Amino acid sequence: MSAVLVVNSGSSSFKYQLIELDGERTLASGLVERIGEPTGQTKHRNVETGEETTNDSQPIADHVAGFAAMLAAFEKHGPSFAEHPLIAVGHRVVHGGSEFDRATVVTPGVEASIERLSALAPLHNPANLQGIRAARDAFPDAPQVAVFDTAFHQTLTPAAYTYAIDDALAREYDVRRYGFHGTSHKFVSARAAEFLGVPLAELKMIVLHIGNGASATAISGGRSIETSMGLTPLEGLVMGTRSGDVDPAVIFHLHREAGLGFDELETMLNKRSGLLGLTGNGDMRDVQDSASRGDGVAEAALAVYRHRIRHYVGAYAAQLGGLDTVVFTAGVGENNALLRRRTLAGLEFLGIEIDDDRNELSSREARFISREGARVSVLVVPTDEELEIARQAAAIV
Repeated sequence: MSAVLVVNSGSSSFKYQLIELDGERTLASGLVERIGEPTGQTKHRNVETGEETTNDSQPIADHVAGFAAMLAAFEKHGPSFAEHPLIAVGHRVVHGGSEFDRATVVTPGVEASIERLSALAPLHNPANLQGIRAARDAFPDAPQVAVFDTAFHQTLTPAAYTYAIDDALAREYDVRRYGFHGTSHKFVSARAAEFLGVPLAELKMIVLHIGNGASATAISGGRSIETSMGLTPLEGLVMGTRSGDVDPAVIFHLHREAGLGFDELETMLNKRSGLLGLTGNGDMRDVQDSASRGDGVAEAALAVYRHRIRHYVGAYAAQLGGLDTVVFTAGVGENNALLRRRTLAGLEFLGIEIDDDRNELSSREARFISREGARVSVLVVPTDEELEIARQAAAIV
């Protein structure tokens, strides 16, 4: 039975899943990490047998060596690629700029474009390319398919994606809103429509992808019309370590008054802000636990976090011209009932009413958390970006 290997490659690690297309089952998953360090590590799970193995006995020099270690794990612990031949390797690529509005087979020209777009995603695209090149060496007969985080948002209108800065400068340096988490937003919006039994083309929907990284997207008829992340994943909601929206003049002020260099400021906004900057802890579970024990700093941070989400829900309801459903997804969105309840409290005027009992239920399935008969359906829909990547990779080949 044919399968797609889905790869999410970082600079010193990569995750993978082998997904069988018939029945859309995950056959195996794993992680190769500490690439380039004295001791590398591989973790491999054969889902069919339930066997999980870890190997940290040898260094992994680069991504090519990492794929060799992954292949050794498949050979030793299964499942067999002979029994599940690959029709494609699907790669998560963070930035596709304005060039890519769908999944694309990687050709030399596509590879060159991904490399050029590294200027927009210097922490991600080069690492994604390392994974593509290593996978090509490991699986020379399988098409390599790039699935872009930004592609789903290429339906934004110029009014939605344009920043009001010097037009010539913006065009020369590709400055505009691109949006991210598109693979998740696409999967979740389609799954929500399926769950509701309503054609996606008929729905006005807000999807809240709330994890360590977080974004909101307004989706009308299956098309992204507005999204909170911008040129980079830094804009928008408060996140685990990212600031989300700030006045751009904050950067200039801190440069002049605090003496911070631009590299320091970029690091601060991306890695030392958000919940981490506000509380010293970037994990929502820990922050919420502190707040429950009376920590005023933690509670104040959560209020900021919720306030920003509510801001986007209200704004996107206006942009949509009405609202049929709000969907929570990703780690925090799927598992944090208290956050969901407090974030949407007071939005009854929009038709949003939460059923406390439904909201408290824990499940890995799509479910309602709104009251019976509420004008707006509020759902929790688990995301599956790997499955979406596999679907898109299979469709394109």
